[in-house]
Amino acid sequence: MSAYTERQKGSPVADFFAEHAQVLSIAFFFLACCAFFAVTTDTFMTVGNILNVVRQAAPILIVAVAMTFVIVTGGIDLSVGSLVALINAVAAIVLSMGVPWPLVVVAMLALGALIGFAQGWFVAYQAIPSFIVTLAGLSILRGLALYLTQGYSIPINNVPGFFKIGRGEILGIPVPALIAIGVALLGYAVITTTKYGRQVVAVGSNMEAARRVGMPAKWIVASVYLIAGIASALAGLLIAARLGSGSSNAAVGFELQVVAAVVLGGTSLMGGRGTILGTVLGTMTIAVIGNGLILMHISPFFTQIVTGAIILLAIWLNTRIFTANFRFATRKAR
Repeated sequence: MSAYTERQKGSPVADFFAEHAQVLSIAFFFLACCAFFAVTTDTFMTVGNILNVVRQAAPILIVAVAMTFVIVTGGIDLSVGSLVALINAVAAIVLSMGVPWPLVVVAMLALGALIGFAQGWFVAYQAIPSFIVTLAGLSILRGLALYLTQGYSIPINNVPGFFKIGRGEILGIPVPALIAIGVALLGYAVITTTKYGRQVVAVGSNMEAARRVGMPAKWIVASVYLIAGIASALAGLLIAARLGSGSSNAAVGFELQVVAAVVLGGTSLMGGRGTILGTVLGTMTIAVIGNGLILMHISPFFTQIVTGAIILLAIWLNTRIFTANFRFATRKAR
């Protein structure tokens, strides 16, 4: 009979890399992209270009943080781009009527929350797959935006306070970037330190088990779509304030960028696992790739192909090399 020996502790370094492999891999890829574009272009690392990147990435990051909660529950929201366009158009229409902009901001956030919760209700309480519900929402909301604007761009004039939301700066940092950072910090705090955040992860891991231990599982699922609705409304307002107009054609393909940023950051499409830090890095990686390719004067028709290929490669590295096959050499337990 062989003597029992305890399993030896692994290397602290190996344990750290194993636990944070997803975030470390996307961080490495992000830095590699920055280094590549810094070498191949003359303007990538300039202050003006960096500020431009973070300003343009802000709406995507805001919605990506909310999408992290949705995907952690095992769902997906394909309607965020259409909701951004609807809020963008409605805000422009209402502002052109002379309604005070602070009231418009509050009303648009409330409208986004209402639409988000309506979709969440169908997903959570009617047991319709989120893909189907939000795919329908994608079509309905974009159609509403087209109907309200008749396909035209609605200009926003003489609303300087509103424009500061999208164009202003504080200590040299764009206001949209500051708002996005605030949303990311709030999302990180909620998902890591609050009871609600733990419930979101639990529901995504096993909804039935969460329900059996007394969690309001259906409400948790519905609430993440409400959060996504508010985030989409905020993104729509930022885009309207930056461009000075509202259009039904705003945010075309936005939902794909958001989902790519979240998955690229290490959040599992199966639910139960997600990281806000990874989402931030995924968002910035996509923004850097898009900006860098433009600075390299690559044809805009080819840019989408290159961006998609790079994202696919990064996700493959994330899911295969750094999680499945990559292992540190450690002593085997006896």
